Amino acid sequence: MIQATDFKNAMSLLTSAVNVVTTAGASGRYGFTASAVCSVTDTPPTLLVCMNTASRSHQHFIENKILTVNVLGADHQHISNVFASKMSTDERFKYGNWSELETGAPVLDDALVNFDCQIEQIQEVGTHSIFICRVVAIQNGQDHHSLVYFNRAYHHVGQVEIA
Repeated sequence: MIQATDFKNAMSLLTSAVNVVTTAGASGRYGFTASAVCSVTDTPPTLLVCMNTASRSHQHFIENKILTVNVLGADHQHISNVFASKMSTDERFKYGNWSELETGAPVLDDALVNFDCQIEQIQEVGTHSIFICRVVAIQNGQDHHSLVYFNRAYHHVGQVEIA
């Protein structure tokens, strides 16, 4: 049997994009830092987002039925840390400039890319919910350097511009 710590240690070696996933609606405005986000299909455009059911904002994502995946650029490490912290929701959204696209979920204006989504399905697996999300709007940013997480540390990935 594989132990949870062995699995976590192995997964720390899987490089992941760093995202802040946000929601807004009747249940309020919330967000969290996530690396468990991936493409499901391009027809229709669909993402998978995993969220711990013990998160204080978990129920709000379910009630609002929308979310935006804000893919962080190399300069957004502080925003990743803020949305992973114990800070209040109102305090978290004081960092960065936020607007909205089609669903009304908060969009980080200078993110690498934003995927604005409707949550279409929710599957419970162990300690997490898997949100299957139909992408209804995309906004591309100007940054070409991504923030990734590997071996329990942040790293920057992207094009090197040659003068």
